[in-house]
Amino acid sequence: MKKIGILHGKENTFPEAIVERINSKKVKGIHAERALVEELMQGEPSPYAVLFDRISQDVPFYRAYLKNAALNGTAVLNNPFWWSADEKFFNNCLSTKIGMPVPKTVLLPSKQMPPDTSGQSFRNLKYPLDWDKMIEYLGGFPLFMKPHSGGGWKSVYKVNNFDEFFAAYNETDTLVMLLQEAIEFDAYYRCYCLGGKYVRIMDYEPRNPHHLRYVADHKIPAALRAEMHAHVLNVNHALGYDFNTVEFAIRGGIPYAIDFCNPAPDADVHSVGEENFEWVVENAANMAIEKALSHKDGANNLTWGSYVRDAANGALPVLLPTSTPEAVKTGSGKASKVKKS
Repeated sequence: MKKIGILHGKENTFPEAIVERINSKKVKGIHAERALVEELMQGEPSPYAVLFDRISQDVPFYRAYLKNAALNGTAVLNNPFWWSADEKFFNNCLSTKIGMPVPKTVLLPSKQMPPDTSGQSFRNLKYPLDWDKMIEYLGGFPLFMKPHSGGGWKSVYKVNNFDEFFAAYNETDTLVMLLQEAIEFDAYYRCYCLGGKYVRIMDYEPRNPHHLRYVADHKIPAALRAEMHAHVLNVNHALGYDFNTVEFAIRGGIPYAIDFCNPAPDADVHSVGEENFEWVVENAANMAIEKALSHKDGANNLTWGSYVRDAANGALPVLLPTSTPEAVKTGSGKASKVKKS
């Protein structure tokens, strides 16, 4: 029996639905359940062929548990080693190498020194930084400032001048922040990417209240939709995420990727809506079943992105094509099916 475990926290609708959906397919030798984490002894295997991670970003104990499980052959969705290493500034830097448009961005050192550091810890950092140079590079105000790691619209500021910038920066304590060009967009999209092949492009309006952000109906040409689809696949193949979302702000016909480091994205029916919820439950269930069926005991069953694989062979990322007939053909957004045994 290949067991699929769902590791989650406060959320209810998605974890419950995916367990029910996987088991309703009655695939021979496959069973899904809420993961049970028992006493963790070093080097001991997990009982799960697949673990779907929805919570370790908030619970360090779970992240360590998942790394040990992966070491023993569990397919962890998403790869806990890469997730631990990744952050949003690197995502933007990588995008400049694979040809995906992103807003101009600079990284700011934390306003307050981290614990157990002093001024001597920063003797290699230029002081003072040239704020005018950075603002000029970004194209001037308004700008967005947000943490370089993490999500959930926490500690996000829109600043319109130097006074607002410094007032916001003074509130960020020890957070490392991104300062980013503001894309005044004509349309906005949020895209699920599952298993490196299932893509769902969703109309999104981040200026609406949270419960109404998916209540939008943007009109864009089919070619632009196909371009977004190709970018979603390219960046997720490069990063190696099994489950992620990519957000695009459309300005002047160009899809700028705003946020694409969301390895535990919102999938609650009350926020994404029934239609999107059905799509993500069906495709996430199929992805997990595929991972369980292809699982090999005693092997490394993690997904590693092309960036890590190429880097291990001494190669740097290269520009990728933004669309291909094959990519567009596979991007219908329709739920795929897993055959019953």
